[in-house]
Amino acid sequence: MTVKEYNKAVDDFSDAVWRFIRGNLRDDDRANDIVQDSFEKLWRHVTEIDFRMAKPWLFSTAYNNMIDIIRREKRMVFSEDTDNESMIYDQASPDLNEILHKAIGRLPEIQRSSVLLRDYEGYSYREIADITGQTEAQVKINIYRGRLALKSYIGKIESVI
Repeated sequence: MTVKEYNKAVDDFSDAVWRFIRGNLRDDDRANDIVQDSFEKLWRHVTEIDFRMAKPWLFSTAYNNMIDIIRREKRMVFSEDTDNESMIYDQASPDLNEILHKAIGRLPEIQRSSVLLRDYEGYSYREIADITGQTEAQVKINIYRGRLALKSYIGKIESVI
Protein backbone atom coordinates (compact mmCIF):
# COMPACT_ATOMS: atom_id res chain seq x y z
CA MET A 1 0.00 0.00 0.00
CA THR A 2 1.31 3.42 -0.86
CA VAL A 3 1.08 6.54 1.30
CA LYS A 4 -1.60 7.87 -1.05
CA GLU A 5 -3.64 4.66 -0.63
CA TYR A 6 -3.18 4.85 3.15
CA ASN A 7 -4.54 8.41 3.17
CA LYS A 8 -7.47 7.27 1.01
CA ALA A 9 -8.13 4.46 3.50
CA VAL A 10 -8.22 7.01 6.33
CA ASP A 11 -10.67 9.18 4.38
CA ASP A 12 -12.85 6.30 3.22
CA PHE A 13 -13.00 4.00 6.25
CA SER A 14 -12.43 5.99 9.44
CA ASP A 15 -16.08 7.03 9.85
CA ALA A 16 -17.41 3.50 9.31
CA VAL A 17 -14.93 1.97 11.76
CA TRP A 18 -15.72 4.67 14.33
CA ARG A 19 -19.50 4.14 13.97
CA PHE A 20 -19.07 0.41 14.44
CA ILE A 21 -16.92 0.76 17.56
CA ARG A 22 -19.02 3.63 18.94
CA GLY A 23 -22.17 1.56 18.43
CA ASN A 24 -20.73 -1.22 20.53
CA LEU A 25 -19.02 0.76 23.28
CA ARG A 26 -21.28 3.83 23.38
CA ASP A 27 -18.25 5.92 24.37
CA ASP A 28 -16.88 8.51 21.95
CA ASP A 29 -13.45 8.80 23.59
CA ARG A 30 -12.76 5.07 23.67
CA ALA A 31 -14.04 4.73 20.09
CA ASN A 32 -11.67 7.50 18.98
CA ASP A 33 -8.75 5.78 20.73
CA ILE A 34 -9.50 2.41 19.15
CA VAL A 35 -9.85 3.88 15.66
CA GLN A 36 -6.61 5.81 16.07
CA ASP A 37 -4.80 2.69 17.31
CA SER A 38 -6.14 0.72 14.35
CA PHE A 39 -4.90 3.25 11.83
CA GLU A 40 -1.56 3.43 13.63
CA LYS A 41 -1.21 -0.35 13.30
CA LEU A 42 -2.19 -0.10 9.64
CA TRP A 43 0.57 2.47 9.16
CA ARG A 44 3.10 0.16 10.79
CA HIS A 45 2.09 -2.61 8.36
CA VAL A 46 1.49 -0.36 5.34
CA THR A 47 4.03 -2.18 3.18
CA GLU A 48 2.55 -5.60 4.00
CA ILE A 49 -1.16 -4.91 3.42
CA ASP A 50 -2.82 -4.54 0.05
CA PHE A 51 -5.18 -1.56 -0.25
CA ARG A 52 -8.08 -3.86 -1.21
CA MET A 53 -7.72 -5.60 2.16
CA ALA A 54 -7.43 -2.39 4.21
CA LYS A 55 -11.12 -2.14 5.15
CA PRO A 56 -11.57 -5.68 6.51
CA TRP A 57 -8.14 -5.46 8.15
CA LEU A 58 -9.12 -2.22 9.91
CA PHE A 59 -12.46 -3.62 11.08
CA SER A 60 -10.80 -6.79 12.38
CA THR A 61 -8.10 -4.84 14.17
CA ALA A 62 -10.59 -2.39 15.70
CA TYR A 63 -12.90 -5.25 16.72
CA ASN A 64 -10.05 -7.13 18.41
CA ASN A 65 -8.93 -3.96 20.23
CA MET A 66 -12.50 -3.40 21.41
CA ILE A 67 -12.75 -6.99 22.68
CA ASP A 68 -9.48 -6.57 24.58
CA ILE A 69 -10.82 -3.41 26.24
CA ILE A 70 -14.12 -5.08 27.15
CA ARG A 71 -12.31 -8.07 28.65
CA ARG A 72 -10.03 -5.81 30.67
CA GLU A 73 -13.03 -3.90 32.01
CA LYS A 74 -14.90 -7.10 32.90
CA ARG A 75 -11.99 -8.14 35.07
CA MET A 76 -12.22 -4.87 36.97
CA VAL A 77 -16.00 -4.43 37.17
CA PHE A 78 -18.66 -7.00 37.95
CA SER A 79 -21.32 -7.07 35.27
CA GLU A 80 -24.99 -7.55 35.92
CA ASP A 81 -26.69 -10.50 34.25
CA THR A 82 -29.94 -9.66 32.52
CA ASP A 83 -32.90 -11.96 32.43
CA ASN A 84 -35.58 -12.12 29.76
CA GLU A 85 -38.06 -10.15 31.86
CA SER A 86 -35.71 -7.16 31.96
CA MET A 87 -35.65 -7.20 28.15
CA ILE A 88 -39.28 -6.04 28.01
CA TYR A 89 -39.58 -2.38 27.06
CA ASP A 90 -41.18 0.08 29.46
CA GLN A 91 -43.56 2.05 27.27
CA ALA A 92 -43.05 5.43 28.98
CA SER A 93 -40.67 6.90 26.35
CA PRO A 94 -41.70 7.09 22.68
CA ASP A 95 -38.27 8.04 21.26
CA LEU A 96 -37.60 5.23 18.74
CA ASN A 97 -33.89 5.96 18.36
CA GLU A 98 -33.41 5.86 22.12
CA ILE A 99 -35.38 2.62 22.37
CA LEU A 100 -33.36 0.98 19.62
CA HIS A 101 -30.01 2.02 21.13
CA LYS A 102 -31.12 0.81 24.55
CA ALA A 103 -32.21 -2.51 23.07
CA ILE A 104 -28.96 -2.94 21.15
CA GLY A 105 -27.02 -2.06 24.29
CA ARG A 106 -28.65 -4.95 26.16
CA LEU A 107 -27.49 -7.55 23.64
CA PRO A 108 -24.46 -9.70 24.45
CA GLU A 109 -21.35 -8.19 22.89
CA ILE A 110 -20.93 -10.76 20.09
CA GLN A 111 -24.58 -10.49 19.03
CA ARG A 112 -24.42 -6.70 19.15
CA SER A 113 -21.28 -6.64 17.01
CA SER A 114 -22.71 -9.08 14.49
CA VAL A 115 -26.04 -7.23 14.19
CA LEU A 116 -24.30 -3.85 13.85
CA LEU A 117 -21.90 -5.13 11.20
CA ARG A 118 -24.73 -6.75 9.23
CA ASP A 119 -27.58 -4.25 9.58
CA TYR A 120 -25.74 -0.94 10.03
CA GLU A 121 -22.57 -1.47 8.03
CA GLY A 122 -23.95 -3.88 5.41
CA TYR A 123 -21.27 -6.56 5.63
CA SER A 124 -21.89 -10.06 4.31
CA TYR A 125 -21.89 -13.06 6.64
CA ARG A 126 -18.49 -14.11 5.30
CA GLU A 127 -16.99 -10.65 5.97
CA ILE A 128 -18.44 -10.61 9.50
CA ALA A 129 -16.98 -14.07 10.10
CA ASP A 130 -13.57 -12.82 8.97
CA ILE A 131 -13.79 -9.74 11.19
CA THR A 132 -14.99 -11.54 14.33
CA GLY A 133 -13.05 -14.76 13.86
CA GLN A 134 -16.18 -16.93 13.92
CA THR A 135 -17.60 -19.33 11.41
CA GLU A 136 -20.31 -18.16 9.04
CA ALA A 137 -22.81 -20.41 10.83
CA GLN A 138 -21.96 -18.82 14.20
CA VAL A 139 -22.42 -15.36 12.69
CA LYS A 140 -25.85 -16.29 11.33
CA ILE A 141 -26.89 -17.72 14.69
CA ASN A 142 -25.71 -14.63 16.57
CA ILE A 143 -27.53 -12.31 14.19
CA TYR A 144 -30.71 -14.39 14.44
CA ARG A 145 -30.58 -14.49 18.25
CA GLY A 146 -29.76 -10.79 18.43
CA ARG A 147 -32.69 -9.89 16.21
CA LEU A 148 -35.01 -12.10 18.28
CA ALA A 149 -33.87 -10.36 21.46
CA LEU A 150 -34.41 -6.96 19.84
CA LYS A 151 -37.86 -8.01 18.69
CA SER A 152 -38.84 -9.26 22.14
CA TYR A 153 -37.50 -6.08 23.76
CA ILE A 154 -39.15 -3.64 21.40
CA GLY A 155 -42.29 -5.67 20.74
CA LYS A 156 -44.68 -4.49 18.11
CA ILE A 157 -43.74 -1.19 16.51
CA GLU A 158 -47.35 -0.03 16.79
CA SER A 159 -47.17 -0.21 20.58
CA VAL A 160 -44.01 1.92 20.60
CA ILE A 161 -45.33 4.64 18.31
